[in-house]
Amino acid sequence: MTRILLSRAARCAGRRFLATPIALAAVVGVILATAFVATPASAAPAVRYTNPLAAQRADPHIFKHTDGYYYLTATVPAYDRIVLRRATTLQGLASAPETTIWTRHSSGEMSAHIWAPEIHFINGRWYIYFAAGRADDIWRIRMYALENSSANPLQGGWTERGQITTNWDSFALDATTFVHNGQRYLAWAQSESGINANSSLYIARMGANPWQITGSQVRISVPTLAWETRGYRVNEGPAVIIRNGRVFLTYSASATDANYCIGLLTANASANLLNPSSWTKSQSPVFASNSRTSQYGPGHNSFTVAEDGQSDILVYHDRNYENISGDPLNNPDRRTRIQKVYWNADGTPNFGIPVADGVTPYRLRSANLPDRYVRHYDYRARIDANVTSLADSQFRIVTGLGGSGSVSLESANFPGYYLRHRSNEVWVEQNDGSTQFRNDASFYQRNGLADSAGVSFESLNFVGRYLRHYDHLLHTQPVSTATDRADATFFLE
Repeated sequence: MTRILLSRAARCAGRRFLATPIALAAVVGVILATAFVATPASAAPAVRYTNPLAAQRADPHIFKHTDGYYYLTATVPAYDRIVLRRATTLQGLASAPETTIWTRHSSGEMSAHIWAPEIHFINGRWYIYFAAGRADDIWRIRMYALENSSANPLQGGWTERGQITTNWDSFALDATTFVHNGQRYLAWAQSESGINANSSLYIARMGANPWQITGSQVRISVPTLAWETRGYRVNEGPAVIIRNGRVFLTYSASATDANYCIGLLTANASANLLNPSSWTKSQSPVFASNSRTSQYGPGHNSFTVAEDGQSDILVYHDRNYENISGDPLNNPDRRTRIQKVYWNADGTPNFGIPVADGVTPYRLRSANLPDRYVRHYDYRARIDANVTSLADSQFRIVTGLGGSGSVSLESANFPGYYLRHRSNEVWVEQNDGSTQFRNDASFYQRNGLADSAGVSFESLNFVGRYLRHYDHLLHTQPVSTATDRADATFFLE
């Protein structure tokens, strides 16, 4: 084992390696450290979904319950009702029958603009939070709650618990709830007199009744940055995920057209969440429109967890075109989408980009250098650690361009570009339609040569040559030794 690692270290040092005793000692130190590199804490099993999940469903919220079902609710284009569907898998929600569980009133409160429902299971009962206006004043938006005591929320009756009242009466929407350190909180968006914003973000404790806040509400974010104020000055749609000793609160900003995007607030898990200074705002959006993947206006997200119980899933809506005719709020084409959340080495979430429609991509983690991932850099394929430009290290495994039961690996952030070998070097290049390219970009997916839990990729047109890393660059080469096989094995994440 040590001899193999020594051989690898000398190889990785390249031709510039000077084998002096000092240099050799340094390499041995690196080897000993490398030999015990653990799987990154961010590693989670691979997941594969097909987007979009649901057409004409905005502001999606998916809740995974202990009964084995996922529950999906979302805004419908008519803004007139609350719908619910369930399935035992996330992908199953796409074809699951949908039930209308509540319809707007004909007049008075809750009779217009039924927006952004969220479903939660609290103290043995189901609750749905939503926003609504009045038929005689459609912009008098306030937050409301429904309750259902049935085991299956698609059955039984829903009791209206009325308005979720805050410390002042004004435009308010997008209530969400979470528990941290034994305390339940409500987070939401609201307008405040004297604040130059359409809506800012607030948080408050909740008491025994999950439709009532207790104590003062605290403002934790105001839209002031350029990307938060395009079209409208908006912070809305809060969603919380707690990981790695921190509380992460995502939110949506700007108008609901292609400018819509997701921002991030972060607090230490031990901090007082009711202290505004506990929260730090990321100065750039963490998820935004992407013209290469044809995804525009991603936002109003929620979080769930994959079937494996480990992979965090981002749930959001967007459109697959940029320019909207008329008022974006009257446009029905926002779709529910899902994709995996990855975690950086520093414990922060990495959402990457809204991936193209179709199957979601994977990351390929090296089997023998488990902190390194296949990625492209200046179009050259290589393995690197701490790839914070997530989409550079994501590839869709699709039907092989060369056919014959093969697969091709398409770049997530350059659709139409594929891993292909050229003079045994591996590059990310655009499909030129030639037979040569199709064959060079096609591989047989095999069980991992060094670990059957992983995968290896054998060249379609050079049988016996595999994708493998060498000096941290990807090549197609024959494999014969244990080191070769490990170099050619990857784990999908």
